[in-house]
Amino acid sequence: MIVSKDSEFHQRSLLYGHPPKFIYLRVGNCSTSKIVQILRDEIDIVSQFGDREAESILILS
Repeated sequence: MIVSKDSEFHQRSLLYGHPPKFIYLRVGNCSTSKIVQILRDEIDIVSQFGDREAESILILS
């Protein structure tokens, strides 16, 4: 699973699907602690996404 703010990974995921699964963080410029907080707040969604075989991208903001 890849976690990134880079839109190129987002485009690759749309074009080729998975693997790998991709978590796209649409947060702009922010601190690492803000990214960690987002991932912690959404841990249930991230976990469910990891278990779903048909899904290749998860967008968090």
